Amino acid sequence: MTTTPDRTAPRDLAAELPARLSLTPKSTLAGQLDGAWWPYSRNLEAELPPLAAALDKAWGRITHVTVNPTRWPVIPRKVPVAGHTMHVGWFTEQHPDKLILLSYTAGRWDLLVIPPETEPAAAARLMAAAAIPGSVLTAGALMADEAVIERGIRDTLRREDTWESEGGACMSPFGSPMDRRTLPLPGNTWR
Repeated sequence: MTTTPDRTAPRDLAAELPARLSLTPKSTLAGQLDGAWWPYSRNLEAELPPLAAALDKAWGRITHVTVNPTRWPVIPRKVPVAGHTMHVGWFTEQHPDKLILLSYTAGRWDLLVIPPETEPAAAARLMAAAAIPGSVLTAGALMADEAVIERGIRDTLRREDTWESEGGACMSPFGSPMDRRTLPLPGNTWR
């Protein structure tokens, strides 16, 4: 029997996958961030339920979340989450790469939001950095540091590509690298 998927029905991958989170371990050291979240898309309505489900166990029921509208095309006022409703607000004063979560019973948490299109290696670096207990780095500082790292990686790769396109290491006709003694230079004669 062959099954053909219904391509007309909207399907959101985020609702089917667990939240990608890195949380600061419990500590007496208070930092700027309580961890990082790497959503699969920019659809808050689909992304918030798995996030809340993952955090409800560790932090208690999340009742409110605030974001900066710069990174989210649509901001719903309310999102249904496992038996309750999460209220969503936005503030332009809040850093665009930060999410603030509130609970009536347990308090407030600030998470770095890693853009969904981020490469896995960069996301791993950011998630690790955001989860360091007592870190004084803000969401803006972490994202700026990662931009510098990414530029350095791109520059290195560009230099390597240039090296390779200009010939790279000298090779003998037999495919092995040649050193200076084997090059036809004055004083080195081919015999």
